[in-house]
Amino acid sequence: MSDLRNRLSTLTDRVSNRLIWRFSRSRRPIPTKRPIVSFTFDDVPDTALTQGAAILEKFDARGTFYIAGGLTGRVEPDRRLISAEGCRELFARGHEIGCHTFSHSKIRTLTSRALSDDLDRNLAFLSEAGISRPPTNFAFPYNAAWPAARRVMGRRFSSCRGGGEAINRKAVDPLMLKAVEIRQPDEYARSLTRWIDDVAGQPGWLIFVTHDITAEPTPYGCLPGTLERLVSHARDRQCDILPICEALDRFGWMEPDRRTP
Repeated sequence: MSDLRNRLSTLTDRVSNRLIWRFSRSRRPIPTKRPIVSFTFDDVPDTALTQGAAILEKFDARGTFYIAGGLTGRVEPDRRLISAEGCRELFARGHEIGCHTFSHSKIRTLTSRALSDDLDRNLAFLSEAGISRPPTNFAFPYNAAWPAARRVMGRRFSSCRGGGEAINRKAVDPLMLKAVEIRQPDEYARSLTRWIDDVAGQPGWLIFVTHDITAEPTPYGCLPGTLERLVSHARDRQCDILPICEALDRFGWMEPDRRTP
């Protein structure tokens, strides 16, 4: 019964995401003649700081780290989550801190009031951690969006990022940006340079997302060498590597789009 519930839950998330991508009326242009690549990190494991941020900085680049305050400091069997001090260090080193809810719950499980309260709690956590710039960009936990939550998200954030395995081009839904996952197995992760070649050949905005960066990654993370290979390849292909906030600033749509949905 548990397996059936999990399959139904996954199916619900996929259908919801596809409906939003297909029927959203709130779209904004991506006016760029330059290929843009963003590297983003969800949850955030401490190795995203010690390895991920360091790799980006090696190439004079910065990323976006989506923090769920309720996960910080947690020790799990296969990873340790970043601390409040780690969040502050990321921010001080010039990386963007985004919102990933506080509870890391699928947002379809929350009422509008509960979602607002959860987002307020994460905002307070980040402020207390020393993040002086309130987060303006959001990533859905489990890459699972929900149509009923769009009004809440549109009032608070300039963008929301899901999955989708696609490059953002032409006109896109700012509350449902697409991203490509960097994850195990390593043979798959190594093949992701093709996405960089694609965006370099036809400029748009490629967003990568991953979790832990370690020699023994979870299924949702990758090896340090894999991330470095992708960042290096993006530089070699003359892509601009930008955190989400700087990409939006370049497009001229930093403020939330009040026309939601």
